[in-house]
Amino acid sequence: MPCHPIDVQADASARQRRTRGPGGLRKLMRRRSTIAFLMTLPLITVIVVLLAYPMGYALYLSLLDRHMTRFVGLHNFALLIGWARFWGALYQTSLFTITAVILKAIIGFVVALLVHNIPAKGQRWWRGMLLVPWVIPPAMSGLAWRQLFDPSFSPFNWILKQLGLHSVFWVGDTDWARFCIILVTVWFGAPFFMIMCLAWLKSVPEEIHEAASIDGANWWQRLRYVTLPLMRNALAITMLFATIGGFTGFTIVYVLTGGGPLGTTQVLATMAFFISLMAGNFPLGSAVSLFMLPVLAVAATLILRGIAKRGSEA
Repeated sequence: MPCHPIDVQADASARQRRTRGPGGLRKLMRRRSTIAFLMTLPLITVIVVLLAYPMGYALYLSLLDRHMTRFVGLHNFALLIGWARFWGALYQTSLFTITAVILKAIIGFVVALLVHNIPAKGQRWWRGMLLVPWVIPPAMSGLAWRQLFDPSFSPFNWILKQLGLHSVFWVGDTDWARFCIILVTVWFGAPFFMIMCLAWLKSVPEEIHEAASIDGANWWQRLRYVTLPLMRNALAITMLFATIGGFTGFTIVYVLTGGGPLGTTQVLATMAFFISLMAGNFPLGSAVSLFMLPVLAVAATLILRGIAKRGSEA
């Protein structure tokens, strides 16, 4: 017997009322995404509070004069734009970050491939050993490397002398000081890339590689057309985290060179520290620290947009 249109509308209205009622709420609460959000909500609240207050206070300070008694608007930011020393620090920060991130990505990926091909019994030992640089606090690593770069007692200089070469003033020469900072940064951060790449290599089904081998693909073709496309998003996210950490990095530069020689290795983080705490100009130091936000926002937007584009094409 056919249903009357009025009866159909009544049934639909009844279903909508049931969905909107307590039953709909229970159904919503059963969703995994809702449960996950509610479980992480306390942590999200704490993070937002801990980030919002310092950022808000830094923004407030950046709008004051040196003595923090008068509102000057964007004067501190205008001062930075016309300050050659600030642009030098921005250049150094970008140089260290981009170079270190690229080297860490390459080294971490290559080491992950090597560890992935080691028999399962030996992988645990190698993973533990290769993670040691990342586990050690940066300050302790920086102090150890500073002793290695000591101009008088450096073991590197001793090796150079044994080879008949001249000693190197590692952290006293501009180019060598930059090299030292990049070297230590890569040494500290490459294990993070290694463990992330290794985790994704473990998640790639072996059937895909077997199918590619059956089709006649060699190891390079499997790496280029199978492994790398499956790991692009993981590498992009890891590079984003490394870029944020490198751009805001402070400890390694401060311990190794302190921004020297003559400020040629100064980065934004150390510059903000010296201006705020050493020179006592907290508003200008806050302006320096806030200048990192738009640069990091642009980098994050580009990387995340690339991930979203690849996801839509897949």
